[in-house]
Amino acid sequence: MPSDKLLLDDETVEAETRTHVKVLVVPFLLGLAIMLIGGYFVGAVGDAGGGTPRLVGLVVLAVLFVWGTVLPFLRWLTWTYTLTNRRLIEQKGIVTRSGRIIPLARINDVAYEKGLVDRMLGCGTLIIHDASQQAGLRLRDIPHIEDLHRRISRLVLSSHAPEARRDEQF
Repeated sequence: MPSDKLLLDDETVEAETRTHVKVLVVPFLLGLAIMLIGGYFVGAVGDAGGGTPRLVGLVVLAVLFVWGTVLPFLRWLTWTYTLTNRRLIEQKGIVTRSGRIIPLARINDVAYEKGLVDRMLGCGTLIIHDASQQAGLRLRDIPHIEDLHRRISRLVLSSHAPEARRDEQF
């Protein structure tokens, strides 16, 4: 999750999450299939050709395993969303990190969507629109979506409250 160097002096973490583990089902099944194919391949090829065909096949399967299973897991592991009392922070990237920070005071709208599978698994997509020119931020496959939606809504309303009181004074 975010390092302390990203937090401001008076900022506290309210919630931290990453996408629902359901995004790893296909990579897991792919990895399982690759391992089964690898086991069959080793048994079928045996020591034919001095072991070179077996070695080449295993290298190809290892590359496919890393590409189809390990990389999706690392993407899932390093893609995080952090809600603080002042900002929403999205961070992603394995080698090259990137992110987006939205101050809560700039958020205009917070909505969520849940399909049938999402409802069964308790996750959904959170859609956040802010006062910038960028498209709304879509946080897909967020676990416990209603809880995070309530937390963000509460914090956004409290961040707008000082502005509302300031406007009433004039």
